[in-house]
This record gives sequence, C-alpha cells and structure tokens, in this order.
Amino acid sequence: MRTGAIAAILIATAVTLGTAHPAFSADAAFTQFIVSLWPEAQAAGVSRATFDRETSGLEPDYKLPDLLLPGRPATGAPSQAEFVQVPADYVKEASIARLAAEGQRLMQKHRAALTEIEKRFGVPGTIVLAIWGRETDFGRHRLPYDTLRVVATQAYVGRRKEQFRTEFIQALKLLGEGAVARRDFRSSWAGATGLTQFLPSEYYKHGIDLDGDGRVDIWHSVPDALASAAQQLVNKGWEAGVRWAYEVKAPVNVDCTMGVPEVTKPIAEWLRAGFVPVRGQRLSAAEQAQPASLLQVEGIYGPAFLTTKNYFVIKEYNFSDLYVLFVGHLADRMVNSQPFATAWSASTQLRSADVEAMQRHLTRIGLYKDKLDGKAGMLTRAALGAYQKSAGLKVDCWPSEAVLRSMSGGR
Repeated sequence: MRTGAIAAILIATAVTLGTAHPAFSADAAFTQFIVSLWPEAQAAGVSRATFDRETSGLEPDYKLPDLLLPGRPATGAPSQAEFVQVPADYVKEASIARLAAEGQRLMQKHRAALTEIEKRFGVPGTIVLAIWGRETDFGRHRLPYDTLRVVATQAYVGRRKEQFRTEFIQALKLLGEGAVARRDFRSSWAGATGLTQFLPSEYYKHGIDLDGDGRVDIWHSVPDALASAAQQLVNKGWEAGVRWAYEVKAPVNVDCTMGVPEVTKPIAEWLRAGFVPVRGQRLSAAEQAQPASLLQVEGIYGPAFLTTKNYFVIKEYNFSDLYVLFVGHLADRMVNSQPFATAWSASTQLRSADVEAMQRHLTRIGLYKDKLDGKAGMLTRAALGAYQKSAGLKVDCWPSEAVLRSMSGGR
C-alpha cells in the first residue's frame, strides 16, 4: 500500500475516533505525512541522511494557532498587536524613543555595513535597522519555537498547507546545507526566523552574504541580516531616493474615503487640494512629482500621511499600516528626535468580531469586496466612510459603536 494511502487511512481513523485517542492517532498520521514528503525533499536536493536525522522523533505542535484540527473548533491566527491595538498603543512613544536611541548606537557600530547597504541597494540604513528593531528588538527577543516543527505542523493541519509544505522542504534544505544549526533555528508561530524574520523560502530568495565569510547567516551576522532585508525590499520594488511617507495636515473637509491605494496622484495635487506638510517642511519639485496615496489610520482623527510607493513596499514585509508607520517613524527618529506633529487620538478599538460583522454587512450592501478578517485596514475604513455617507452619519472612516449600532438596526 502506498505511503499516501496509509496516511489518508490514519487521518480518517483519527477523525472517526474523535477524542478517544487523539494524540496517538493524530501523531501516527503526522509521522506518515512527514514520510510522504521525502520524494519532494529529495527532488529539492535534501539528502536522505538529512531528512532522516531532522525528522526523527519530530512531533506536531497542536498548540500553535491557525490550525484546522479534527474534532476541535477552528482556531485563527493570534490577534497581532498591529491589528487590535489603537495607534497610540502600538506606535508608543516610549518604545519608539528607546529603540531610536539603541538604533543610533547601532548606526555607529555597523556604519560600514550600513554604508555598503545604502550604496548597493539604495535602501537607507535606518529603514533596515528599524525593521530589525521592530521584528526582534535588535536581536534581544528570543524566538520561542523550533522552526522545523512549526512548518511541519502548519503543513499538516494549518490553514495554509501548501505554502508551509514548501517552507518545510526549504527548512530541511537550510539544515542540510549547514546554513543554521537546529538549536539556532528558532521562529515565530508562523515560521519566520532570523534577526529580521524570514520564512525559509525567503532566505533563498533574498539572502545576502554581506560580511564576506562565504555563507548567508541571518541568525548571527547583523550585516547579512540587514543586507538580506534590504534585498527583500528591493526585490519587492523599493525605489532609491524616495521617502516612505510625508506627514501632512489634512484639510478640515477631507474625504477620508479617498484613503485607499487606488486613489493615487502626484503629491503636488494633494498640496493644491489643501494638504500641508507639517512643521513647514518644503518639498522639492522631484518630491512633489512623486505619486502618493492618503493614509489616515484613525480615520479623520490623529496624524495624516501621504504615502509613496516605498510605503507599500515595507507593507509587503508585514501587511499592517501600523507596522509600516512604526518602522518608518522609528527610522526617522534615528536621525530626528521629533515625534509625529499631530498626536494620536484617544480612539478605542472594537473587538475583531465586531469589525468582521461590519465587514459582512458592508459586503452584503456592496461597499466592501475584500477579506472578512476583523481588521480595520485601508479598504475597511474607506467602506465604513461610504456607509456613513449613505446612512447620514458623521463621516470619520472609523469602526465605532455608533456605526455598529446603525448597521445592526438596519439588518
């Protein structure tokens, strides 16, 4: 009988038995699932010795989030701070100030590497330092999970099985090639590893040996990790010489529903429409010619920004506006001590379930066509503003209790 058939029978048995012997049944099926991946690993260049050594005794971690387990309620990804905290809590001044001070010290310590990064990739050293600071607190945060176990579990019972099947094979390649020792191969619950948090496949796509020792080491070599982060940004479209965003004062009558990537126009047009760079900043003709989108992460409250192409490149690293604001602002603070010119408001964040309920309602009435994820991102905020217009409510593009009550009454 083929290995795949055996695995299928064991998985079916685990589901049928329910909770009678869940650990034994599921683990036996997991072992067969791992065995079934050998041909793919072999085709990718993993040796039999590496496969047997690294998978021997490998067990799934059913405590990970984002799994689909038979007989258990579906679990989602954990509530990332980027998506459940209000901006004032996420882009916290105390955290920014502490990391900026440390970043200034590291700018001096790694000046040669950062100079080379800026020369080769056109990415400011402060940007890659800020990514390092946000991702692992400049290496002080110890990642809690064994990477191979994480990607194997996610490939077996995760929501994104095919993606993690690839990551599992790539993780085996890393171990087989000696890129990293298993004891140092630590990751987040989603398999991101190294000082600047790469998936195993991203190591092969973007990894750079900047320190010249003949190997790409994103776990111990700061030059390699920062250069690899810069290479990833370049591969995703980073444009040299362009800022990530400009903070502006929005006009009183601003239409917050314009705050989506699809509404992009030269910065000069935004300025003519009444948007004013903060603190009297004067933009050059080249800067004013750059295309930009409006960003108001608290709706009409708090700071407003004109975001360039590079803003969205950083967003490829982590699909959260607050993440990009944190990284961009931290990078700025390493060379300028001034905080945002406009303070964050005292807004409150609704529960993810409430935001998802809003998204469902907005979808039903044709105002929203994106994911139902409970996250108040750009498209959700714009759709909320459109709903507020149609319902005769104050248009602030923010998910509030008042809007939720209005939607509930209209069902």
